[in-house]
Amino acid sequence: MEQSVSPSQKNVDSSAPALSRGLALVEALDVAPEGLTLTQLSDAIDSPKNSTLRLIQALVDQGWAVRDPATLRVRLTSKVLRLGRPRSGDLSLTECALPMMRELRDRCGESVQLGILIGSEVVIIEKQESRLPVRIGVDVGLRLLLHDNAPGKVLIAFQEEQERERLLTEISLPATTPHTITDRRQLRTECDQIRKQGYALDRDENYEGIRCAAAPIFDRPGHVVAVIWFSGPSKRLPDEVLSRMASLVTSAAQRIEERLHS
Repeated sequence: MEQSVSPSQKNVDSSAPALSRGLALVEALDVAPEGLTLTQLSDAIDSPKNSTLRLIQALVDQGWAVRDPATLRVRLTSKVLRLGRPRSGDLSLTECALPMMRELRDRCGESVQLGILIGSEVVIIEKQESRLPVRIGVDVGLRLLLHDNAPGKVLIAFQEEQERERLLTEISLPATTPHTITDRRQLRTECDQIRKQGYALDRDENYEGIRCAAAPIFDRPGHVVAVIWFSGPSKRLPDEVLSRMASLVTSAAQRIEERLHS
């Protein structure tokens, strides 16, 4: 049974209707990371199925979307993330961050990721994988919940107060492991501590056997634009090692900020 979709742009009225419907299609897919069917997309943009199918095919041909051959659901690819990446002058956020990401990877030995907040999720926009045989590998475009991992907790903790309280009140808190914080009061206390110390830790909260440490990146005072973190197997990151190495990720974040502001 197909799910209902809130129309992102019904009854498109424009001098360039195909472009307007194409953008409406992207908007509909952006809020449905699991993908949508042709019927759902046709309804979302108020367009006949044959016209919608042509728009879908254009997005697929250009690499902006993929269509699962089994479920026929359409979803956006990570290519669309390029449009929203913050920039500093001629450099994108990822271009500013990559040298520090590589240095952090080499210093801590673990995989390093860069993410931004989109809606109520962390979205990975860049990565540098560890060179060790056993390492954490993720895809650019992967979405994470906010409450059960270090980057997500950072992005909650360093929001301006009104937005932080909204997230703390509204996001769901499913238990993804026995170590996940599922109590809002406890999560609020955790965020207070994160703001004081300047970083967040994840001790098997998102996935048992994986730990990480994350720090915020600010593009201006009080405005967190992204988060950087390293992640690795728990056996290599016991409590004392994880806490000690947190200073490496905060240093990397500060150096990225300096490059953004230069």
